[in-house]
Amino acid sequence: MKEYSRSKSVTVKSGSNLAASFFLLPRDRQKAMMALYAFCREVDDVADDDNAPLAIRSERLEEWRVDIRKACEWGEPSNPVCRELRPYIRKYSLPLMYFEELISGMEADLVKTRYRNFDELQSYCYRAASVVGLLSIRIFECAGEPVEHYAVNLGHALQLTNILRDVAEDAKRGRIYLPQSVMDKHGVHENDILCGRFSSRYLNVAQEVAERAWAHYRLARESFPSEQKGRLVAAECMGTVYWQLLRRLRAAEYNVLSSDVKRIRVGRLTKLFIGLLIWVRAQRKSYIPSYG
Repeated sequence: MKEYSRSKSVTVKSGSNLAASFFLLPRDRQKAMMALYAFCREVDDVADDDNAPLAIRSERLEEWRVDIRKACEWGEPSNPVCRELRPYIRKYSLPLMYFEELISGMEADLVKTRYRNFDELQSYCYRAASVVGLLSIRIFECAGEPVEHYAVNLGHALQLTNILRDVAEDAKRGRIYLPQSVMDKHGVHENDILCGRFSSRYLNVAQEVAERAWAHYRLARESFPSEQKGRLVAAECMGTVYWQLLRRLRAAEYNVLSSDVKRIRVGRLTKLFIGLLIWVRAQRKSYIPSYG
């Protein structure tokens, strides 16, 4: 079997905004990020597999937890993605606790389909996205408290952007990530979401969630460690792509519910242009993130 074939195939097949930034990395870090991304993608797919009963999905996530623990403790994982990730866990000192937080976030998706307020949602965003950022900065060989604040806030910003984009898709699985307190405040009932009814009330809810996302982008920008800018090009590419996505959502008044609207996305050529532009800008003496 070709080395890293599983991680690479998962990454290429995904076409995700995160994976699109990997071409900016040196070869070894690129392989490490592919392995990390494949792990994240695979556990997320387990949680989202509507064809499998919840009990089966829970068992599979526990199998992933056991396998990644083996990889972190230098055991012998059975899953090819964990085996491909294992040498990078050692090389970049990737902590087991972050992988376990991520799996816990996916387990929450099996049983928790509503979020009472922003505090609950913030906890989910940390597990689903910020821990991925904290693992990624280690692969980028960045260190220090500012870069950790950067990773956590950028993770929150990206996940909130994802939530706003995927409201209709999540509703098909019976999940609503928009905080219940904000929906109550603006008079939006969960049936409005589940039935795809867009209204000015829904727009108010989406705008309030988007304001949180804008705030996290700003905090990420403020804590960006400029002395490590050359190592964070891929992260900056991802942040800028999602920033553009959030701007497009705002231009569309966050209407992702109506059946006649197309899925809002950032095209491949635009992602490539953003990546090259950020790489060029990062070579200069001064660099400031273009979001926030």
